[in-house]
Amino acid sequence: MHDLNIPGSPSTPAIQSDWQAGRLSMQGDSYPENSYELFRQVTDWTEAYLARASAPLALDLELVYLNTSSVKAMMDIFDLLEDAHQQGREVGVTWRYDSRNERIAELAEEFKEDCSYPFAITAMQAAP
Repeated sequence: MHDLNIPGSPSTPAIQSDWQAGRLSMQGDSYPENSYELFRQVTDWTEAYLARASAPLALDLELVYLNTSSVKAMMDIFDLLEDAHQQGREVGVTWRYDSRNERIAELAEEFKEDCSYPFAITAMQAAP
């Protein structure tokens, strides 16, 4: 499976994966025209990694805004991680957000409530 290196745009997050390091990361806004097309690549990569690799998987997020279809896609990804965790796999999420963005912090907290694996939500101080 090849690694993802999807550049971000004003409406899509930058997405990178590193199979060797067991890392998947996304940064930016997410309100793509076709979220299924964008996130299918991410779910395919995640499913392949969880099926073929035995190392832990870390999901690093710095998402700023998600539309409804992006929220659904993220729920699918978190469900994959939950299933893997229930089968004994080591997985975890770190979600960093701008301390001034309370909405995204609340969204991250809502996601975290449904996850039994490590899920850290960290406020970053905005640059002056």
